Amino acid sequence: MGSEGTPTLTVHVTGFKKFHGVSENPTETIVNNLKVFIEKKGLPKGLILSSCTILEAAGEGALDQLYKILSSAVSWRDNKQYNSARVIWLHFGVNSGSMGFALEKQAVNEATFRWPDELGWKPHKFPIIPSDGSISRMRETSLPVDDMAEALSEMGYEVIPSDDAGRFVCNYVYYHSLRFAEQNGIRSLFVHFPLFSTIDEETQMQFVASLLELLASLNC
Repeated sequence: MGSEGTPTLTVHVTGFKKFHGVSENPTETIVNNLKVFIEKKGLPKGLILSSCTILEAAGEGALDQLYKILSSAVSWRDNKQYNSARVIWLHFGVNSGSMGFALEKQAVNEATFRWPDELGWKPHKFPIIPSDGSISRMRETSLPVDDMAEALSEMGYEVIPSDDAGRFVCNYVYYHSLRFAEQNGIRSLFVHFPLFSTIDEETQMQFVASLLELLASLNC
């Protein structure tokens, strides 16, 4: 089996477990149910949903897990049978105070946790990657976030582009992922989700399906 006829886009998805103030993380439910939901709905043409992983809501203590799954995407792409595939990492996290979805444009090289993560770490103005320099250093996604947010809004979803992923675990994971993506020729995007009490589970699942369809249609 050669590269002919293989999907042109491979997507890997992560969500988070519970953390302080959020005993039931909607992204854990979404990611756990995503493969079954998408298989029933039908995958967008030219896309394969390769992995769905739940991360511990933690920073430094969860890095081994994070890099293991990030590296799996590169290993898959570099397989000579699939070397024409594009790869995107989608990271999902919750913003319990949000009324809609947010596509995050960037992450900042700063970890300042207002409370300890799920493994007990509470950094303050800590550089996520010290070799990157200042805590003001930013890394941006190479995906067209503004255009994507506009397209999803036109589909009827409450979605905005965002310049601020916070300074907690979401930003921590996204910064590492963006750096890894740049180094390995892949792409990364973080999406913040509201609680199910704000937007129901079915609508959120439909949103993810629409996001995947949009990604499959992008010529980038």
